[in-house]
Amino acid sequence: MLNNISFANPDFFWLFLLLPLAIAWYIFKRKEETAALKIATVKSFKHKSFLPKLKPGLFLLRLLALSAIIVAMARPQTEDISTRTKTTRGIDIVMAIDVSSSMLARDLKPNRLAALKEVAADFIKKRPNDRIGLVAYAGEGYTKTPITTDKNIVLNSLQEITYGQLEDGTAIGMGLSISVNRLKESKAKSKIIILLTDGVNNSGFIEPQTAADLAVEYDIKTYTIGLGTNGNALSPVAYNADGSYRYGMRQVEIDEELLKNIANVTGGKYFRATDNETLEEIYDEINKLEKTDIEEFKYYRYEEKFRPWVLLAGALLLLEWILRNTLFRSFI
Repeated sequence: MLNNISFANPDFFWLFLLLPLAIAWYIFKRKEETAALKIATVKSFKHKSFLPKLKPGLFLLRLLALSAIIVAMARPQTEDISTRTKTTRGIDIVMAIDVSSSMLARDLKPNRLAALKEVAADFIKKRPNDRIGLVAYAGEGYTKTPITTDKNIVLNSLQEITYGQLEDGTAIGMGLSISVNRLKESKAKSKIIILLTDGVNNSGFIEPQTAADLAVEYDIKTYTIGLGTNGNALSPVAYNADGSYRYGMRQVEIDEELLKNIANVTGGKYFRATDNETLEEIYDEINKLEKTDIEEFKYYRYEEKFRPWVLLAGALLLLEWILRNTLFRSFI
């Protein structure tokens, strides 16, 4: 809430231009009314009163009273402004995340999945007015979190996504179709899927093209992200005796043509993330491309403040009248 002083009738301030004219008139009249007395000597006038020197103060009181009246006529007010925002065009978003074993590759730091979770969490925090859901997929897929406005639930669910919860593989069609299923009943003005993968479709019983056609049918835009460096990446190749992963260099294979096609037919866009920085830039770009319309309402409340100025003017005039009829009273 903001408190400001404003004036409802600021045009009245031009009346201050009359004050110099009033001062000029007073000086002229004072010279005209000053009496002149010729005497031979002033020795008999031993007592000198200081009151005549103070008499112009009466005119000053009138000027101050007039100034207060002008300010009162301008109607000073305090202006209280309260604001309220309303989301007028919400967006429903499903983030489909590949959790296959290749997402543990270390071409992104510390690995692809950890880097993705960090960037995705930041993206979620920047969308306070949208509903967001999570889908995880590998050789199969499932809904981790239905679309919701509760960002704490989404962020906690995102951190819980790990490799090993699903059969290994890359079922892009499954991940996309499950995401479409979460959005098809949505009444939001805009529905989008952000599908991320680092491999080639090799699992699942739903073809990616079929899932893309379903997205088109339900007017769901899909942004696709191919994750992985160009060339080879240090990736899990086997298990050690203690259950840990044995890493080795493997070629990065991403079906970019498929991802581009999904993005094109659904009205989205394809991105390639080869390191942590480009992955972050991609989510920032998607954040800019998909803006939620926010309507702001402002409520104004005015409190009139002219009364103190009227009282001040009255007090000054009363003081001037009292002084003129007591200390400065003239019997001429």
